Amino acid sequence: MNILLFLIMFPFVVAFVLLGLPTRQYAIRKFIIIGSAIVLSGVSIYLASQYFSGGPRYFSFDSTGVDMAILFAEMVFAGIIAGLSVKHKQYFTALLMLTGAGLMLGYEIGLGGTVHAEEILIVDNLSLIMALIIGVIGCLIALFSMNYMKTYHERHPEVKDRTGFFFFIIFAFLGAMYGVVFANSLVWLFGFWEITTLCSFLLIGYSQQDEANRNAFRALKMNLLGGIGFATAIILLAYNDQVTQLNQLSGLSTLLPIALLAFAGLTKSAQMPFSSWLLGAMVAPTPVSALLHSSAMVKAGVYLIIRLSPIFAFDTGAAAVGIMVALVGAVTFVITSFLAISQTDAKRVLAYSTIANLGLIVVCAGVGSYQLFWAAIMLVIFHAVAKSLLFLSVGSVEHNLGQRSIEHMDGLISYMPKVAVGMVIGILGMFLAPFGMLISKWAALEGLVNSNVALTIFVAFGGAATLFFWSKWLGKIIMVKSVPADFKAHISRSEGFSLGSLAVLTVLVCLSFPLISRYFLEPLIETIYNQTYLLGAGNTAILLLMMGLMLVLPLTLLRSGKRSYRDQYLAGANTGSEQFHGSLGTNHSLTMRSFYLKNVFGEDKLFNLSVVICIILILIMIGVGL
Repeated sequence: MNILLFLIMFPFVVAFVLLGLPTRQYAIRKFIIIGSAIVLSGVSIYLASQYFSGGPRYFSFDSTGVDMAILFAEMVFAGIIAGLSVKHKQYFTALLMLTGAGLMLGYEIGLGGTVHAEEILIVDNLSLIMALIIGVIGCLIALFSMNYMKTYHERHPEVKDRTGFFFFIIFAFLGAMYGVVFANSLVWLFGFWEITTLCSFLLIGYSQQDEANRNAFRALKMNLLGGIGFATAIILLAYNDQVTQLNQLSGLSTLLPIALLAFAGLTKSAQMPFSSWLLGAMVAPTPVSALLHSSAMVKAGVYLIIRLSPIFAFDTGAAAVGIMVALVGAVTFVITSFLAISQTDAKRVLAYSTIANLGLIVVCAGVGSYQLFWAAIMLVIFHAVAKSLLFLSVGSVEHNLGQRSIEHMDGLISYMPKVAVGMVIGILGMFLAPFGMLISKWAALEGLVNSNVALTIFVAFGGAATLFFWSKWLGKIIMVKSVPADFKAHISRSEGFSLGSLAVLTVLVCLSFPLISRYFLEPLIETIYNQTYLLGAGNTAILLLMMGLMLVLPLTLLRSGKRSYRDQYLAGANTGSEQFHGSLGTNHSLTMRSFYLKNVFGEDKLFNLSVVICIILILIMIGVGL
């Protein structure tokens, strides 16, 4: 128990230390960040090594004082957010914030003195996996941010340098995420849940520019709606069933709390109709995007829905709620996969890809069978490592090329070969056999065939769109071009370490998926479902062989990027490496653009319709709960 409390509290202590440092104390800040990252990742790995065997373990202690501290913190946050909302004339946001705080205050006054959680903390293999994602990937993002933020402010002098505040929020975010995944008490879980909402709001609005403020408040409003649903569920559970813990959610007298918790998970994981908040988060510095997408915020949403997954499987009434959850995820997966095709902004492609993959996780968790439970957790793992690598790589490209459009990544293998190889590994990890995401999608298809055949249509069409938008981006990166003599890429040591570590980690996680399945997932599934999901030895061997063959590509690309570029014949008299003099006496430039099909898959064609469909599905879900 002491290790769990340490992982929750230590990041908050580091956060306040960093907040108190003067802005120009780069050396001291860097020392603290590096030391803290080593401690958090090391303790997370140690915890996993100690607890991965055996079933779930619960920890009890007198939490009255902590409960009151959490309530006090919620009231303080509510006052701060309400004040900021009024200042920016966001009155509806202030109302939402005060409503959520009022619900929890009413709960403590009315029921808090009579209903208490006995088992406050939980550690099982799911929380251990999430802790490793937070501790390892989250800390690598923090390390990457050290020099990135310095360069960011050099390139954006109009943005006030609040680097100390930035890292204060980053480490508070990590502490809150540890709290989310270790909390068995619903009050504790809600408290940390709301801290992640506050942190995301502050990070998205970091630049304090008008667009950043608008997008930050949009994210806040949508997540506060989910928070109100969460708070209402806590009150209903305590009042009707005297339930205060995650592990007590089966066999309830009413399904409405389950539907409300699922609603909270859908908002936090940016499922439609709430996806716009995550798209708007792209205005934040790139490490924020990596953190939100890989090891924090949206992962909290799918984590909660995965916790509900066995209830959807075993409770006949809850199964109807689960199907509505799965349908929201299915529509989100298909639509956002097609929307990603029409995007030229690399971060926007990654954002839609994240929403799509989270949708697939929601599909698996909503159906709730043991096979799909396995697939959902595997999707979380593979998505976390590959997507963090891609976001941070795009950040490095943007700082060196001054662009993050896919159309400006032609010949990246020649300009920035090491970063390009990292991006290739990340992209392969997202869609190509036998890398991890495809293994998980294959398992999802197999599970859906056995559980709900109709949903396989969504996965098939969404998977096809995924193949298309990743392939055309990959083609841009590996194109070999001439490099201007004056171009010199600059990647700091901390950035290079984070990118290299994530690239290696992506490959290692993909290679070790049979071990992850055997030692982490199968014991967890057996505890919950009394059966396990085993990959056949033949299939595993074939996949590992294919993996070895596929690793040849990144290594070959490193050599290709160093080859000298030879001018090609361009249907006329060449006047440069990418220009030629045509037959009619005119000069032409070689241009190669990808297909984006905006007239078919543009946001104006698909977005609003899918939002309406998902709103209807969520209303049905709540209605089923009633």
